[in-house]
Amino acid sequence: MALRMCPHGYRQPQPLISAVSFTKSASRSFRFSVRSSIPESGQSRKLVLEVKEKLAKDYRSLPLGKYGRDDEEMILWFLKDRRFSVDEAVGKLTKAIKWRQNFGMSELTEEKVKRVAETGKSYVHDSFDVNGRPVLLVVASNHFPGVHDPEDDQKLCAFLIEKALRMLSPGKDDILGIVDLRNFGPANADLKFLTFLFDVFYYYYPKRLGEVLFVEAPFVFQPVWQLAKPLLKSYASLVRFCSVETVRKEYFTEETVPTIFKN
Repeated sequence: MALRMCPHGYRQPQPLISAVSFTKSASRSFRFSVRSSIPESGQSRKLVLEVKEKLAKDYRSLPLGKYGRDDEEMILWFLKDRRFSVDEAVGKLTKAIKWRQNFGMSELTEEKVKRVAETGKSYVHDSFDVNGRPVLLVVASNHFPGVHDPEDDQKLCAFLIEKALRMLSPGKDDILGIVDLRNFGPANADLKFLTFLFDVFYYYYPKRLGEVLFVEAPFVFQPVWQLAKPLLKSYASLVRFCSVETVRKEYFTEETVPTIFKN
């Protein structure tokens, strides 16, 4: 995917971020080549069972059940992410399951993240975008590193990701992230948290983040982006810098646009 710049949104100097584009025909060709590498359902089932057997044999200490080493839906998703390489899927899965265990994902509740959530720094929008994707919103100007324990911020982040994913409709795989950068200042900069956010998607929720909108990014955000971009790996290509007007017109209807973007 290409990093796109909106015509009415924030424009960075060319040396800072170079735009990349694919032709429509190239995009179609790429998608076809990916699809053609996906095994038939019977073969996929066989690979899922192979991963389960490896996990049961070599990682017996990992938990069972939902998001555990025998969760076939999760196994299939990680197989798809790793292009159906059993060994690579096992490696990434064990890391993800251990992270969930150590992070205490099963214990996170609305009540436990309430104090940080009340800042309004991040929440799940109650409507889908025009593509039917759940929407995770971040209001950067409400985030002040050091005010809350960084782990509490991370727990809110993980909790909201899971909340958004539970909203997925059948046939939908990913969510839309929107970062409102209006009124962003140096006091709001948090490279460590931004890296955590993308790492979580890269390692533990692969291919669940469809696109990220950086809305009305001010000039002072440029140094943050320059530092963050190399750390975000391939996920940097999911970022689109744009304006509030673009958010309204391209991603929502008048009825579903988030309140913070209505005026």
